[in-house]
Amino acid sequence: MEALVNTLNAIIWSPALIYLCLGAGLYFSIRSRFLQVRGFGEMLRLIFHGQSSSAGVSSFQALAMSLSGRVGTGNIAGVATAIAFGGPGAVFWMWVVAFLGASTAYVESTLAQIYKEKDDKGQYRGGPAYYIEKAMGLRWYAWVFAVVTVIATGLLLPGVQANSIAQGMTNAWGIPPALTAAGVVLALGVIIFGGVKRIAHFAQIAVPFMALAYMIIAVGILALNVERVPAMFMLIIDSAFGWNAGFGAVLGLAIEWGVKRGIYSNEAGQGTGPHAAAAAEVSHPAKQGYVQAFSVYVDTLLVCSATAFLILSTGMYNVQGPDGAMIVNALPGVEAGPGFAQASVESVLPGFGAPFVAVALLFFAFTTIVAYYYMAETNIAYINRKVHRPWLTLALRVAIMAAVAYGAVRSASLAWGLGDIGVGLMAWLNLIAILILQKPAFLALRDYERQKKAGIDPVFDPAALGIRNATFWERRLDGGDVPAAVPTQAPVDRT
Repeated sequence: MEALVNTLNAIIWSPALIYLCLGAGLYFSIRSRFLQVRGFGEMLRLIFHGQSSSAGVSSFQALAMSLSGRVGTGNIAGVATAIAFGGPGAVFWMWVVAFLGASTAYVESTLAQIYKEKDDKGQYRGGPAYYIEKAMGLRWYAWVFAVVTVIATGLLLPGVQANSIAQGMTNAWGIPPALTAAGVVLALGVIIFGGVKRIAHFAQIAVPFMALAYMIIAVGILALNVERVPAMFMLIIDSAFGWNAGFGAVLGLAIEWGVKRGIYSNEAGQGTGPHAAAAAEVSHPAKQGYVQAFSVYVDTLLVCSATAFLILSTGMYNVQGPDGAMIVNALPGVEAGPGFAQASVESVLPGFGAPFVAVALLFFAFTTIVAYYYMAETNIAYINRKVHRPWLTLALRVAIMAAVAYGAVRSASLAWGLGDIGVGLMAWLNLIAILILQKPAFLALRDYERQKKAGIDPVFDPAALGIRNATFWERRLDGGDVPAAVPTQAPVDRT
């Protein structure tokens, strides 16, 4: 099984996908005039702007929902894996992916808002499957993405998160993986059977708490190792460009693993973030584009960096060369994953590291599993627009709980391999789509900036911009789809 998974990953994660991710991010950055830099202040302002409605969630709730998907085991175990196989330089390439990926996140999230719609329960739904069908007109392509996403987020990716939770609990307290699996499955069932609103409320409480607590501890560890910080940054930069003799053999792997784990962690271009973005109640799609671009920064530049600094500043890591020989072997016998972070905290605060990282993993990974369910459910809702099989949602709930139980007791390498297949397939399908469909996202950006410059709160009118099939927004402008909790906007002159 592992041999088959590794073969598939070698094909899916060929250099072509690495170049596609970096190239798309660079192109979108140039096209948006580096929105991720000049629009940073607007990102912060919009996070707390707006309110929820009967149909959608607030901008902050949408940010929390997307962060619950982005901030997961990739921020702890994923960073450790990148360092283990790509060396310290992989961290630099994770930063590059995050910087460029913020513009990619803007594009895909704005498209999701433009082409969103309401489901049969009156809730906003949207994402790549929706904008591929409406903007590209290729229903078969949209169906392929929907099916791949249901398999990836409903079956393949949850196992990675569950496996890290189980590893952390075993390392900290010796809890058997089967017992951890039972507890996670039970808690997951309580959340996902409560619907979108319960998921949003859970995310807005859990995500800020867990991320802030984790970063506070990381800063504390850095403060205790402050004399090592300059050398740590030099090691990251030197290794990223092959200037460090010890890590010169893994230069190519540093880029590959940095990009792979960067995409896995921040998910920019993967097509997961747009699902939460579409659920937001906003007056203009670009607003959620800005907010979701900021979420990439939170994930990688803050949370992933916190893990990397913990590990590298304490020297608690291993690095394996391309020939299998160990370049660094500070933790003999410790598998790449949560053990690196636990050992790093333990080296400074004995008796605290293993429990702390285990709890952080529990929060990070569990909220990500919940987010994966929401993404899969949204694509089930897309499929049900045509096939009308209500039992598919129940089948998804049962399947994701089974996947969590299975992933918790399987080997980490198999779980990560299956997860990489899911991430890679979604990235291929979504990146190609948004490169083709980018125009409406940039029309929306220019329109938003024009209205802001005129001193008004931007309102979206797709017809005035020549954007077709944005049916939800067309109905809203005609007064037929204005949620009760959001004040009706003044009529827009389309002439």
